[in-house]
Amino acid sequence: MHSGFIEKLISRLDRLEPGQVQTLVDRLLREKGFLERVFEALQEGVLLLDPDGAVSFVNRAACRFFGLDQKTAVGSNLDTLVRGLDWKSLIRPGGQAVSRDLEVFYPDNRFLNFYLSPIAEPLDGNVEQLGYVMLVRDITESRREAAETLESEKLNALTLLAAGVAHEIGNPLNSLGIHLQLLERKINELPKGDRQPLNDHLDTAQTEIKRLHSILQEFLHAIRPTTPQRTPTDINTLVRETISTLEAELSSRDIKVELRLAEDLPSLPLDSGQVRQALFNLFKNAYQALSASDGTITVETRHTEFEIAVTIEDNGTGMPPEIMGSLFEPFHSGKTNGTGLGLLIVRRIVREHGGEIEVDSEEGRGTRISLFFPRGEKRVRLLEDEQSSVIEV
Repeated sequence: MHSGFIEKLISRLDRLEPGQVQTLVDRLLREKGFLERVFEALQEGVLLLDPDGAVSFVNRAACRFFGLDQKTAVGSNLDTLVRGLDWKSLIRPGGQAVSRDLEVFYPDNRFLNFYLSPIAEPLDGNVEQLGYVMLVRDITESRREAAETLESEKLNALTLLAAGVAHEIGNPLNSLGIHLQLLERKINELPKGDRQPLNDHLDTAQTEIKRLHSILQEFLHAIRPTTPQRTPTDINTLVRETISTLEAELSSRDIKVELRLAEDLPSLPLDSGQVRQALFNLFKNAYQALSASDGTITVETRHTEFEIAVTIEDNGTGMPPEIMGSLFEPFHSGKTNGTGLGLLIVRRIVREHGGEIEVDSEEGRGTRISLFFPRGEKRVRLLEDEQSSVIEV
């Protein structure tokens, strides 16, 4: 960027002595070098742009955020370096500053906030536009913390609601169940020809009560805080046991299950009951998304130095974007009779074990869900410095 001050200085160089020119040039170089070192030391990204949006300076932090090469970026327009930014739409009349959030996917998926401010200088009663400065900061962590805070507030609200639901619905359901049992005894005392119509109505009522009870229990399970009772557990065993409990349903739907379980999988301190419940929910979601003709569920376990991963993949209908956007929201479900609590329960169980869940799904191409369990407490590991020498003491 050609500064107006520099242009004025050049126009008056003929009035200065050679020694004064040399002193002034040395001073400008020192100040330029000092400012560049300051900009490079910042964790925030700094870009200096000319009035047309061409980059005249970019620090290392900005290059890291946008995946730029520091040497080749200088001289290029910002909207060609950062695809998706329209330079003209960012310029505001009257020299107003602009602050916006954006999401980048390369070289890493980050959320960034940038502040674009004009650099102007008064000149002969007018304002000369010299360029712009753009400050960029990484807000990925703050957005994650805000999302976790919002989720915590939602769960707290659900906890209060659950207490009311358990009291207002649980007790009447138990009472209805008892009275239906009494009614069933009375029906069995009737003549055989009179029982069948009444038994049909009775079976319907009992089925609906069981369904309401199941929904209530699932709801309470989703938000009730629990502490895992950990014991050394083989995840491969949990996978096989869970599939065994669903074998009848899988066979009736003609669904194939492919197991790719790592043979050398180490055991982990897990609450086997909770993890089995998480796996059950995932398998149930998987086979309900499959057609009866060529449905396949693939289960894979693998491990690294730091974690053990369990992946459950189906070749079913997948999930549309609107469902993916509210995946862990209670009562948002892609199934007609779904409560939207299954994945919420799974994520709570996995996070209580210090792990995380990852969901990858596309409509028409199936769903892939991975659970990651840490093998132990994650500690800092100091890497060897190849340039340093070993000091013996």
